[in-house]
Amino acid sequence: MALRTAAAKKTPLIAQIRSIPAYLAMQTIKSVKSLRQQKSIQRKLNPPGDKVIKYKCHLCNTVNDVFKARGWQETNDDDWDICWCDSYGFKDMFDACYMDDGRKICHFRNHYELTRKNLIMKNLKRLRKLLEKTRSKTEAEKCDICPVTFELPSEYHIFVEEFRKNPGHTWIMKPAAKSQGKGIFLFQKLKDITDWKKNQLDPEKEMPETYVVQRYVANPYLIGGRKFDLRVYVLVTSYNPLKVWLYREGFARFSTIPFSLDSIENMCKHYHTLTTIIFIEFNLCNTLLDIDIHLTNVAVQKTTVNYDPEKGCKWALLKLRTYLAAKHGEDVVYKIIDDIIEVVIKSLQAVQKIMISDKHCFELYGYDILIDQQMKPWLIEVNASPALTASNQEDYSLKFSMLNDVMEVIDFGSKLVGNEKRVGGFDLIWNDGPVYFSTYCDHCKLNRRPPIRNAFLAASSSKGCLNSRTDVFPPTSTPRRVALRKRDPE
Repeated sequence: MALRTAAAKKTPLIAQIRSIPAYLAMQTIKSVKSLRQQKSIQRKLNPPGDKVIKYKCHLCNTVNDVFKARGWQETNDDDWDICWCDSYGFKDMFDACYMDDGRKICHFRNHYELTRKNLIMKNLKRLRKLLEKTRSKTEAEKCDICPVTFELPSEYHIFVEEFRKNPGHTWIMKPAAKSQGKGIFLFQKLKDITDWKKNQLDPEKEMPETYVVQRYVANPYLIGGRKFDLRVYVLVTSYNPLKVWLYREGFARFSTIPFSLDSIENMCKHYHTLTTIIFIEFNLCNTLLDIDIHLTNVAVQKTTVNYDPEKGCKWALLKLRTYLAAKHGEDVVYKIIDDIIEVVIKSLQAVQKIMISDKHCFELYGYDILIDQQMKPWLIEVNASPALTASNQEDYSLKFSMLNDVMEVIDFGSKLVGNEKRVGGFDLIWNDGPVYFSTYCDHCKLNRRPPIRNAFLAASSSKGCLNSRTDVFPPTSTPRRVALRKRDPE
């Protein structure tokens, strides 16, 4: 009798799945051996009244797991509702089929205006000139979110003039359209790039590869003697009007080798014994591993001897906040967050008027941001296809939750009313103007700070709060109007 009672009280599997995070739900569904049972569970998670979403995905990573966990149906035909593809082949999707109102694709047509290193700099410079002319010099200086940068070969002579005017600096050379640290090198003297110049500026060469040369941030903030940068996730659902969401979680990526500028001189010595091609693609050459000190990309760090594939070389933002707040105080952390938001907004305003805003498009960007010793955030680059393959379980949990929340913001089920400022782990930071928060979540109990600042405060910030991840945060009984630091729209 006791056994029957215990069995009767056992929680049904579908109820268990609904009560746990989505990434664990996927694992639970997979644990059911019967394919018939798996389909039954997914039908219950998506009732018959709901439209079955069809997706097309070119990537075999966490994105696929999210779609499957939501009970969506994969298709190889052109009858998809959402297409997730890389930033290179997505244009073909526009031309291959008719885009009706309900369809979504994960890139804007000319996203490269933001994500190519040379184009974002051109657009920022253009916005700076406009603001200096129409507003004020102070407002224009807010566009100085990147170190001094020049495009090569077109601005080579301007770069040389700047180099000679301000000697003693370290510079970093990057291919404009490559990622994962490919083709990057550092130098301190013009003679160090003589062979590169001969190869790239050869008049007989029809289409020389475009590079950017940037003043290297030689005073990065260090933790444990190691350099790090931040990966911040930003979701843009519209450019006209501009609508921007910032994810509360992210991570800091560390170098596995203690930071030192001495390694740059060593690299330059090696350079003279190598051919130009080997040097430009030095990431494939074991002789120049000193670059691991200066590049924190996982693609670079995982090739080092000290890299642990399970632990990785990352800190969650919460862990970083705890460290910075303990050492410098919470006000410093709040200032960093506000400045990061300023970096994000200014970069998007720089491309807002030239970006083709299509109602079928949304885009998840990976912002790489470096903090210097003065606690100033610098924009390093913006990625249109941030890595979504997990390196360990913690990384998988973060990316699964984030992608699941992206789908909540996209809102295929039309569950949102349109005035939400928080959806899952995302905070609305710009909606054709600065976003003002008039309500707070009572569950947070976090000194009633503006919600976006809770990115570094919530004990489980990747889950939002104690409420459902898919629900909007309820209003409190004592609303208080608090604004993020006001920014003037373009």
